[in-house]
Amino acid sequence: MRRNTRFLLLFAVVWISCVLYYFYKSDNSEDLVNKALKLKDVDEDNGGIKSSASGKQFPLEADFSNDKLKWQYFDEAAYIVKTKLQSGQDAFARNKFNQAASDQLKSNRDIPDTRHPMCRSQTWKQELPQTSVIITYHNEARSALLRTIVSVLNRSPENLIKEIILVDDFSDDPDDGTELAKIQKVKVLRNDRRQGLIRSRVRGADAALAPVLTFLDSHCECNVHWLEPLLERVAEDRTRIASPIIDVISMDNFAYVGASSSLKGGFDWNLVFKWDFMMVQEISKRKQNMIAPIRTPMIAGGLFVISKSWFEEVGKYDMMMDVWGGENLEISFRVWQCNGSLEIIPCSRVGHVFRKQHPYTFPGGSGNVFARNTRRVAEVWMDEYKNYYYAAVPSAKNIPFGSIRNRLELRERLQCKPFKWYLENVYPELKVPNKHDFKFGIIRQNNFCMDTLGHSSGGTIGLYSCHGSGGNQEWIVSRDNSIKHLDLCMTLADEVDGSSVKLTACNTASMRQKWLLQQESKMLKHQYYDLCIDSRSHHSKGLTANTCDPSSNSQLWDFVTS
Repeated sequence: MRRNTRFLLLFAVVWISCVLYYFYKSDNSEDLVNKALKLKDVDEDNGGIKSSASGKQFPLEADFSNDKLKWQYFDEAAYIVKTKLQSGQDAFARNKFNQAASDQLKSNRDIPDTRHPMCRSQTWKQELPQTSVIITYHNEARSALLRTIVSVLNRSPENLIKEIILVDDFSDDPDDGTELAKIQKVKVLRNDRRQGLIRSRVRGADAALAPVLTFLDSHCECNVHWLEPLLERVAEDRTRIASPIIDVISMDNFAYVGASSSLKGGFDWNLVFKWDFMMVQEISKRKQNMIAPIRTPMIAGGLFVISKSWFEEVGKYDMMMDVWGGENLEISFRVWQCNGSLEIIPCSRVGHVFRKQHPYTFPGGSGNVFARNTRRVAEVWMDEYKNYYYAAVPSAKNIPFGSIRNRLELRERLQCKPFKWYLENVYPELKVPNKHDFKFGIIRQNNFCMDTLGHSSGGTIGLYSCHGSGGNQEWIVSRDNSIKHLDLCMTLADEVDGSSVKLTACNTASMRQKWLLQQESKMLKHQYYDLCIDSRSHHSKGLTANTCDPSSNSQLWDFVTS
């Protein structure tokens, strides 16, 4: 009897312990899961989804099964498996990065803390403004998009994230976004047609409720304490744009690699963004404080924080730019020239997947879109220095760029500084070419002008009645003795008398592309051969290079600058 009593007592103790452990685990279940994936309340914001196409609101679908975690948390695996690669499918085809590698990673994977050690002992102001995080995407890999959202929620103080606004730029599958709208703080706006990154960002900014905007790309991972230092700098001065150091996430295997903290943004005269190492004087000065903010002439454009009121006051984005490209130049020039500033904050780190090509199409081709956008930048903000851009990218002069009246009025209203001020005070290390290094103009013989006749690379050059409107008759004579039309150079086909003169891709090392424009004799003579440009056979062969003869009228030319 006594033995049975002891057995029953032992059984009761074990049973009570199991019950208590069950309730303990239930109460602490959130500590065992990815907190960023917590679902909204069923009726919160009607699912947090809005559609510009029809106003349709999509219902929140929660899994109210017996398992508490299943109905409280977003089902990451089910979301990602819907776009899983099939056997033998190219992992790079859809997104131009390794989707298989991305899909295999958890949305809350650990990444290395790449900050300077001094950052780890920094404290940030307690009273910081909330931010609306705006992420635009078009057919983004679900795993990469989800990982971006999770990194924002898991590595930011909860009270500082007002909302995450996803702007779906008319992706093929609306469910890429509608499913994510179940997650806490996530809202989705879907465009009813392709608008591109620039207009999509403005739509997200217009809908934002927080006083500070944070723009991120859709394939990022925010690092620990990435947000506080950015918000602190903007809170101190509303005219600042603050950008993190952008770490590298490998497009091949998604390894997270820390980037140098000695870089700042810049550009060449072709208006293509590049990273510059700091000047020696800057590096020396920073030895006193290695984590001080870095003044940068240019931001990469994908990741930055800005006051919403300043964003609106300084002109948002140029809404007549298309798709993608050049918007970082435009906002950088505009903010600096209109009394703002740009900074890179070393204690803020965000990883980004850098790809070698775009996974989506550009209406009219990516080259034309980029040229149109950058030409708008040059025409509005660069004053006479735009000619250096056209000298570097002659083809841009033939790209229509639309009306810029509103942007010029904005510049006048804000009383923005000239581009000369920007070069002298913000980017003095950019070498300004000598204005005598090149000349634009026409090459004339009586009433006829040298004309490409619409020919492309390998084609001949002819004569056509001068029309004065540039186009096929516009040439650049540069200091290196090349004569260019767009990106093609006047080239001697052979080193013999009567050789054809053709258009070929410019090559500064090519001896056959060197010509001397002789002002006194009015002859266009080859630099290394006694051959001059001649029009005698232009009806049958195009322009040729014949033995120089000062008495021949067919070898006399006038260069008229434009």
